[in-house]
Formats: sequence, structure tokens, C-alpha cells
Amino acid sequence: MITFEEVSIQKGDRTVLENINWQVNANENWAIVGGNGSGKSTLLEAVAGKIFPTKGRISKPNYDEIAFVARDYSFNRIVESATQYYQQRFNSMDAEIAPTVREILQNQVKPIGTVDEKSVDLPPLPYTEEELIKTANLLKINHLLERKIVTLSNGETRRTLITLSLLRRPKVLILDNPFVGLDIESRGILHQVLNQVAAAGIMILMVTTPKEIPSCITNILQLQEGKIKRTSTQPADYQQVIHNSTIQINTDILSLIKQNPTRNDFDYALNLRNVTVTYKGVNVVDGVSWAVKRGEKWALMGPNGSGKSTILSLITADNPQGYQNDYDLFDRKRGSGESIWDIKHRIGYVSPELHLYFTRNTEVWKAVASGLFDSAGLFKKLSDEERNTTDNYLSLLNIKHLTDRKIYQLSTGEQRQVFLARALVKNPPLLLLDEPCQGLDYEHIVYFRDLVNKLVLELDKTLIYVTHYEEEIPACVDKRLSINKGKVIN
Repeated sequence: MITFEEVSIQKGDRTVLENINWQVNANENWAIVGGNGSGKSTLLEAVAGKIFPTKGRISKPNYDEIAFVARDYSFNRIVESATQYYQQRFNSMDAEIAPTVREILQNQVKPIGTVDEKSVDLPPLPYTEEELIKTANLLKINHLLERKIVTLSNGETRRTLITLSLLRRPKVLILDNPFVGLDIESRGILHQVLNQVAAAGIMILMVTTPKEIPSCITNILQLQEGKIKRTSTQPADYQQVIHNSTIQINTDILSLIKQNPTRNDFDYALNLRNVTVTYKGVNVVDGVSWAVKRGEKWALMGPNGSGKSTILSLITADNPQGYQNDYDLFDRKRGSGESIWDIKHRIGYVSPELHLYFTRNTEVWKAVASGLFDSAGLFKKLSDEERNTTDNYLSLLNIKHLTDRKIYQLSTGEQRQVFLARALVKNPPLLLLDEPCQGLDYEHIVYFRDLVNKLVLELDKTLIYVTHYEEEIPACVDKRLSINKGKVIN
């Protein structure tokens, strides 16, 4: 049994949960729903022992009986890699030294920088081969066991993390938004898995959306602004009320930014010619040709593992196999002398994992200003002009009131706006938005989508927008590239 008695939790000077009284009994599985900033993830963190109440009391099972799959799905955190910058998922060094999925699951990860493998004493295997294969098959990742973790898609990574948790045979499985970033097939698989897990007697507590509540869920808790709004056993009446949010853009700042137009001195932002990327003998990108002209607005779509992330790594110049292929970025053949930072300076990038590479105490204005230097944090003193530019973009998106707040104190919706400002602050010609609405409730999705649409049109940006969901695509997008198993399908 899990019990919350008059529990309040603060993050900094902000009260996230207030006077929570809640009881979870044996044979119950709970879904926690609510809007962004309502305190859902904080509630799960409190059950998992990741955060402690400011007041009140929590009774729960022992720590080793709880498995927590956080929204933070970055393997860099799990294996404590020495991450240098957020694009390092495809850095050549990382691709060579990264552990395989099997090594992660069997706790056989060698220290970063190991030269002589015989010099490392690894612990005994915690699971038999039979246990490993059985659980990997359950999550449909058995074919990934020998893959390097840095080559996995978001969806593959998510399923691997859940496998890692289930191998521990917990009494309570806690999942924070497990369906985000998954394609339709993967979401269906996960529904089946969770029903099987619950049938095996493992209690499930999860944050999810009303439309993604698995059939094994017996109870629903709705949070609103840090307080319990209601509980029930019926999901049907929990669809969120959608308000017509007016897109807020500071027009004075917009006019000021337009006086320094985007550097659009190219005909093609991207021109891939029969590009192929291979890992372990498998073509994860297989003969892809794709041209994106200046000013075009594209959606890039495809199931998990289809090759989208690898294509993005070619565009951002992070994939070491880029030099083996024939393609142009901003009318220059890749490998013809431009530096990786020359390319990055012309790309504004947002991804659902970007915030992971900033320390939790990073102030909002520093996170936005770091976009001027394509760094994961601010490591130099800003000039007056650079600070003024940073303030302008905070004002442009109407988040100036968040200037001195810490990243960890923000809701998911606020974080997305901060990192959109970071992507825009250097006024790049190309915006690359990789599942930017991941983890947002529907109202925030609508707001963010329409905000992107207005900014892209007003500031004359070329756009590549990656998503699994049609409703997230901005209205300005009129072209689409769909891929599957590394090949273009339309």
C-alpha cells in the first residue's frame, strides 16, 4: 500500500504539490492525468523516492521493490557517460565506445576510456540468458541486443529502459509518460506489455494522457495546479477541456528582429543523394535522396527505428558516416572544409531530450543564451549586445518572467518555449524540430504548434518538423518525407 498524508512538495520557491491525501491499495493500478505543470511527474518522483516532501508523510514499499522509468530516457545518464554536448548521440567517439543493449541490461558496461578490456573486473551476470531473452521478447527488443545504445531511436530506447526495469522483478512499476515518442505499433505493443505486467501481479503507477490509459488501469487520479481535482475508476470523462489560447508574440520585438534578416544565402538547405548509413551490417538509412529548398516547410515522419534520428544526425553534421556519403548542407558538399560549428550555427534545433544536457540549476536566460554558441550551457560572459539579444527572444515568446527561474522548476510546456527561444536566438535559416511537442498536453500542443507556425512564416525560416502525430504539424508545412526501414516510402 502507498499512502500520502497531507503531502506538499516544493521545487525552489515554487510549491508543486499541495496537501495531497492519496491511498493506493493492493491490486490497484493508477493512471495520473492532468495538464502540464499540474505536478504529475513530481508525484511519481515522490513515490520512487527521488524527491522528498516539504511537509506531510509518505508510506510506500522499500526502494528496491520499486522500478522507476522516468521521462528522462537518456542512456547517457544511465551509464554516466562524459557527455560533452547534446548532439553527442552520434559523435564518432561515442559510437565506437558505447555499450550495447545487452551490456546495459546485464550490467556489463566498461568504464569510459577503457583500453585493455582484460583490466576491467566486471560483476557476474545478474540474469540468465533465458531471463534476458524472455523479457526482451516481451518488449520486442530481442533484435536490438547487440546494437550500440547510441544508435537506438527514441522509441527503441524507451522499450529498452522498461526491459531494464522489468528484469529487476519489482513489486511496483512506475512509468512517467511511457507512450511519448512511440509510433502507433509501439504504443500498441506497450499496451499489451503493461496488461501482461499487471496480470503478473506487479502494481503499475503511470503518468499518461486520458486517451492512452491501458485497460489494466483500475483507478485514475487527476491533478490540477498541484492539487487533487478528483479520482475515479472511469476514464471516459477525463478528456481535457481545450481553451482557445491566443498566440502571444511580442510584435515590437518581432519588428526589431526583422531588421536583421535571416542569412538565406543558399538555394538548398539540404540535398541528400542516395545516402546510406550502416551499423553492424544493417542499413539504418538505405539509399535516401531528399532535397530541401530554401524556405520550404517539411514534415519528416516514420515509425520508431525507421531512420529519422540518423537522418537528423547527418543534417546536424554529427554522424561520422556523413563523410562517406554524397550530400550538401547549405549548398556546400559535406566534408569540403566547413567545420561542424559552421553548420550548427545555421540550424536551430529542438528535441525532447535537449534539456537533459543542461544542469538542473541552469537559469532560463543562460539556457537561451547558450544557443548563440551551440553549447549545452553558458561558459562565457555575454557582451551587452548578446545579453540584449537574449532578452529580446525571451520577450518575443513572452517568457521574460521566467528569466531567472531554474530549468528544473519549469513545466514541460515552459521548457519547450525556452528551448524554442534558444533555437531562434542566433536567427538561423533552418529550424529542425524533433518531436518538440513530446510530453505536452493537448492544449500546450495546440499553442506550441501555432506558435511555431507563426514564427516560421514571420521570420522566413526553412522548417523540418519531426513527429508521429498529424495534429502536431504546423499549418505552414506542405511537404512530407515518410521513411520506413531506412527507405523513402513517399
